[in-house]
Amino acid sequence: MIRIVDYGVGNIQAFMNMFKRLDIPAERAKRAGELGDATHLILPGVGAFDHAMQLLNESGMRPVLEELVLVKQLPVLGVCVGMQMLATGSDEGEMPGLNWIPGRVRSFASRPEAAKMPMPHMGWNDLAVRDDAALFQRGFDAHPQFYFLHSYYFDARDKSDVAATANYGFDFDAIVSRGHIHGVQCHPEKSHHWGGQLLKNFAES
Repeated sequence: MIRIVDYGVGNIQAFMNMFKRLDIPAERAKRAGELGDATHLILPGVGAFDHAMQLLNESGMRPVLEELVLVKQLPVLGVCVGMQMLATGSDEGEMPGLNWIPGRVRSFASRPEAAKMPMPHMGWNDLAVRDDAALFQRGFDAHPQFYFLHSYYFDARDKSDVAATANYGFDFDAIVSRGHIHGVQCHPEKSHHWGGQLLKNFAES
């Protein structure tokens, strides 16, 4: 069972609709006790980094999530701010992140190459995918496109964790994977057949 972590931010229904179309069992989890049957976890997120981290901490689900991900090694997919929460911390706020994939979330505006670009980075963009990227091993052509909406990006400390990049003035880390832990800055739930295939590959991992 895929459990979508509903801690107060994130488009939960969009994921539910996508998994229904894929005929993959998925349910939301709003409390720790609803995570017990999970085989895979989706950590969505929108808005500001500190607000999302605060809500997750206050939800009571964080200790259970850490047990499931770090000890039992259940596959997890962080999406948008949910991906950024996997990092050590963010320039957008002061709270520490989960530190499941070491790195820092940085502002596009802090990079001279992107400072003159429209903010946020919004719309469709191509991915440059690493050949061995786990989420792309089945069902993808050479140039998958995904929908983005963000002003901050994940800067992985270890670039071997980077599964795909996209370009917005410069090449930024768009998808990260460390073993069973994955993060995508784009929105697979809004990315048509490419997003559906990514979620299907995750569900089968």
